[in-house]
Amino acid sequence: MNYRHAFHAGNFADVLKHAVLTLCLAHLGKKANKPFAYIDTHAGIGRYDLSGSEAQRSPEWRDGIARLLAAERPEEVDRVLKPYLDTVRALNGGTGELTSYPGSPAIAAHMMGRSDRLHLCELQEADSVTLDRLFATDRRVKVEKRDGYRALKSLLPPKEKRGLVLVDPPFEHRDEMAHMAEAVVDAIPRFDTGTYIFWRPLKDMWAAERFDVGLAEWLLAEQGLQPEKILRADLWVRDPASEGKLSGAGVFVVNPPFTLEEDLLFVLPWLCDLFARDEDAGWRLDGGITEDSLAVDEF
Repeated sequence: MNYRHAFHAGNFADVLKHAVLTLCLAHLGKKANKPFAYIDTHAGIGRYDLSGSEAQRSPEWRDGIARLLAAERPEEVDRVLKPYLDTVRALNGGTGELTSYPGSPAIAAHMMGRSDRLHLCELQEADSVTLDRLFATDRRVKVEKRDGYRALKSLLPPKEKRGLVLVDPPFEHRDEMAHMAEAVVDAIPRFDTGTYIFWRPLKDMWAAERFDVGLAEWLLAEQGLQPEKILRADLWVRDPASEGKLSGAGVFVVNPPFTLEEDLLFVLPWLCDLFARDEDAGWRLDGGITEDSLAVDEF
């Protein structure tokens, strides 16, 4: 599949991904006297014009972030989503009008402190130029036209010894999961205390499950990670096996904040009801993972 960010900005998959991202960033930001690094391997252009041709051709944001902002949210759900929704509002001028959608780099830059550092990799020439222009005056940010997978070897560990790595490729290649797995095996031993967020679509369930199970087994057996240091959160709005538009997506998080699983337990069922397209919509949240706990039979 081809999942170029501009065509899907602000959809249900972005809502889940960026809700998780903001919760992780907020947790890292609690130690104001200890800076941290944010590394984005597939940064895109950083911000997406919702009146632009891509967003208008595929206005998935209307059934994603726009629906979320308009919904009446339970108090506990609103608490969990506050860092995310406050950032989206702030980057739209704080007026309540939704004219653009912030990508992961813009969200991170908004939430991070003056002494924190962002390293953004984007291989596409035009996108890299656009991204560089967006952050031209921000001294915390370095943009590189570079393969983000290969970049991890030189970027890890960060000098701050604290950080978050987001791996969110456009899935233009059939073997993207394999590329992601190779990057993981090389990166995590270099920086085993960092938080890692891996986004993957639920289009090819076999490939996603193979990645999840393989990564969990490797982390537990080879890296000695405790089960509570691995978390999977997925959301699908229709049958994941259905043809056509993306039906589901989610994240695999390594070294998540200790509160993330509990927070997502409030949010995921509610988001599923909000975004459901049919009765086959669903969600899953796997915490305290062991070698056997990721095997699924619901698909």
